Amino acid sequence: MTALNGLFLLVGVLLFISVLASTVSARLGLPLLLLFLIVGMLAGEDGPGGIRFDDFATATLVGHLALAIILLDGGLRTRIASFRVALWPAAVLASWGVVGTVLTLGVFATWLLDVDWRLGMLLAAIVGSTDAAAVFALLRNSGVRLNERVKATLEIESGANDPMAILLVTVLVEMLLMPEQAGVGRFLLLLTSQLTIGAALGVAGGWVLARMLVRLQLPEGLYALLIVSGGLMVFAATNLMNGSGFLAVYIAGLVVGNRRCHATEHVLRVMDGLAWLAQAGMFLVLGLLVVPSQLLEHAPYALAMAVFLMLVARPLAVMTGLWAFHFKPREVAYISWVGLRGAVPIVLAIVPVMMGVPDSRLLFDVAFAVVLVSLLVQGATVPVAARWLKVEVPPSDEPIDRREVWVGEKASLDLLEFRVATGSPAEGRHPDNIAAEHGGLSVRCVSLVRHGRLQALQVDTRLAVGDSVWFAAGDEYASALAHAFSAGTEKELSAHAGFFGEFIVDPLCPAGDLAQAYGFDLKADEQVMPLRDMMRQRLGRRAVVGDRVSIGSFVLTVRDMDDRGVVTQIGLKCPGLPRID
Repeated sequence: MTALNGLFLLVGVLLFISVLASTVSARLGLPLLLLFLIVGMLAGEDGPGGIRFDDFATATLVGHLALAIILLDGGLRTRIASFRVALWPAAVLASWGVVGTVLTLGVFATWLLDVDWRLGMLLAAIVGSTDAAAVFALLRNSGVRLNERVKATLEIESGANDPMAILLVTVLVEMLLMPEQAGVGRFLLLLTSQLTIGAALGVAGGWVLARMLVRLQLPEGLYALLIVSGGLMVFAATNLMNGSGFLAVYIAGLVVGNRRCHATEHVLRVMDGLAWLAQAGMFLVLGLLVVPSQLLEHAPYALAMAVFLMLVARPLAVMTGLWAFHFKPREVAYISWVGLRGAVPIVLAIVPVMMGVPDSRLLFDVAFAVVLVSLLVQGATVPVAARWLKVEVPPSDEPIDRREVWVGEKASLDLLEFRVATGSPAEGRHPDNIAAEHGGLSVRCVSLVRHGRLQALQVDTRLAVGDSVWFAAGDEYASALAHAFSAGTEKELSAHAGFFGEFIVDPLCPAGDLAQAYGFDLKADEQVMPLRDMMRQRLGRRAVVGDRVSIGSFVLTVRDMDDRGVVTQIGLKCPGLPRID
């Protein structure tokens, strides 16, 4: 019992320190996942903690369990609309992107380490895929808002490329240990079974879980446990049937998350905490597993590998994979840069160690060091690179909080919270007047909170700076209401106008009418096209928020889209306003 309590104390202390370290992470601009790794390393045998941990089997168990939960959470939060603009680019990166990276990096690793080419390729395969845990965490917590095409491509790629990496590692281990069994036919058979079984069971399992979520009446806290347990069942069953459990659990989460019901909000809140717990636990265990003094022995090789991966192998694979999809050069550069490595390469590096592959400890140490460099360099520069490469879009006016209240199996009411800013149009006005102005009878003020206390609405109530106001309103009214409560200083207005344009035009407006009104020239076939069709034709692909088309000195920019991917607002920037490319 003493030993058991000592273990509980150790786990609690490590998690507690890791969570507190998140405040340091935010100030230093370091990825939180990197700090979890560092805390684990400091607690290990070379650090002040002095804990000797070399149980690779336990680390594998923790890693797979945590990755399943993280991918399930990632699927729950991915909108199906993202697939309309990024499915095929992400699919190419999840397949060719991994293979191309492995081929290029494998040749370099074989030359650098002077090892058998199969061992060099195995090392490249271990670090060849981007990591879902790192990508989901950093993109969603970095504070940067990317255009939808870039964000969706990165997230879908990271959620779907694990099968290819696992397959390559498996085949290369077989080539080293049992070369007579390895072959092209076996590779294609494994690839087919991994993808088809994984996708099929993911869709089927997600459909069943989504139906159960709608039909079952459970205490609020049990809905998330239902989804987690169901997701783990899908993950394990798929693996037992020689499919990709990682792909299956991601797709299952995707199906459940996009069939919203009364329980969805409860599930997402609990899953957020579970996903953070999974990431913290996994990176702490993986940090305990490594011996820093051994890392230093291989540091020059690992640094060379990391630099070559970030600047040569990954960019080449991305450029060749995306050339047919009309991505802008700066978008390709950003996708190349945010090829984050995290827990997946470390978990894959454990496989050759457990299988007894010669020099497997070298592979593990180099792979771990590559992950450290990736998180430190690429992870810490995610927002900086987005601004430098101009792939971010200004944040839209949004509520500071929103809640869904389900009033039926398929009917929900949105509650939106706004806070009165100094100098905002809402200051000094009655909340009912603001509601009537921006939504008529469709918007209603339901509460006013002042100095932390609920205030009764009176006829003479006037909003003051700092007041929190809750409205019952549909999502379509959120942006207009948020604008009424924002400060709206001249600087903020000019920055917003500098990106989207000072005028909003109807996307269904014939392009010829706009050209006649503003005096710019269009091609003959474009004259009768709606503006959104004309923009799509010029872009050569489906438009996303932030996409631009220049017509002489005028610029048209997509401002907003609906959940079906249809353009609903277009901004017009006229000559004389500073241009932000």
